[in-house]
Amino acid sequence: MRAVVQRVASASVEVEGRTVSAIGPGLLVLVGLHESDVDSDADYICRKVLNMRLFPNEETGKTWDHSVIFSLLSM
Repeated sequence: MRAVVQRVASASVEVEGRTVSAIGPGLLVLVGLHESDVDSDADYICRKVLNMRLFPNEETGKTWDHSVIFSLLSM
């Protein structure tokens, strides 16, 4: 299992020209699966992505200080 994570201002998924899902600021995660992957692999990836410190802390000025959960953003 592999995941590519990108910070976005907005993102959407379109199927046949129709938007089926959309988010505002947050993370776009593309996940590649293999037949040998198990549930624990997905759990690991989810935990890692949810806790990555990819967002700024406005109070301290640190660029990479908050996770998507702490910042209450979308994924």
